[in-house]
Amino acid sequence: MNISLDLYRIFYVVAKEGSISASSTSLFISQPAITFQIKKLEEQLGVILFTRTKHGMLLTDEGKVLFEYVKKGIENISNGENALSNLKNLDRGTVRIGVSTTICRCVLLPYLEQFHEKYPNIDIQINNNISSNLIKELRNGNLDILLLFSPTKENKDLRIIPIKEVQDIFVGNKKYYDLIKNKYNHLKDLKSYPFIFPNSSSNSRTHLNQYLKENHIDLKPKLEVVSYHLIVDLVKSGFGIGYATKEFIKDELDNKTLYEIKITPNISKRTIAIVTMDKKEPNYSVKKLIEMINQNDRKF
Repeated sequence: MNISLDLYRIFYVVAKEGSISASSTSLFISQPAITFQIKKLEEQLGVILFTRTKHGMLLTDEGKVLFEYVKKGIENISNGENALSNLKNLDRGTVRIGVSTTICRCVLLPYLEQFHEKYPNIDIQINNNISSNLIKELRNGNLDILLLFSPTKENKDLRIIPIKEVQDIFVGNKKYYDLIKNKYNHLKDLKSYPFIFPNSSSNSRTHLNQYLKENHIDLKPKLEVVSYHLIVDLVKSGFGIGYATKEFIKDELDNKTLYEIKITPNISKRTIAIVTMDKKEPNYSVKKLIEMINQNDRKF
């Protein structure tokens, strides 16, 4: 049977109210219109659903059987509509974010604080990993959104939203800064100094290796470190010259615990981006987080 859901909705309300007049008020439909729709449903089903009495509308045995099924369906639909409304109003929901520890601390965290303050009932799940693994998890449907350095390879299935440009630099403590300043300006001249590089699997190391290759510089690190913040700590302690992102160490540069070692050729800037699947529409919670970051962090 191809019976309109509206007929079942009217039947449900009349059965609950037990009255055409009360149903008219509840549904904002005239009484004659409700009577007509009930008769139409009875004709299509081939049974009598109500007994009309002076005390109201009473379900027949057939009507009682139908009502038990319609009740479940209408109430499930209503619950679904309420759940969607809650999601839209951000009264509930989940945002699954993939991000490196460094970008989480230096870029994302302030927005997570704002988002949580504004939408405290939204669950936030964070997956820290290298970019290649996070992209796999996004494609597998295990993450909703990534925040990472913009992928260098072409990825037609990804939607990439640039939000911030950053500049990588070489840094040292005061000892190394004093040794090098005004003496050298080309990176090749610093080959005898100890260098501390990011781990080979990181996006930062990929960018550094590309820079060295393009400029025909053979530079081997003394130390390779997984943690970005450990690089900063080792440089402060005098273990060598580190590779870092200027915007992430602004406080250290300002308070002179780290010094930029200016070299040529210049290192190209990198872009931090929001990444989602191109063909998949993000849920409402994710859209709100993207909107919050976009409104505040487009600083080029």
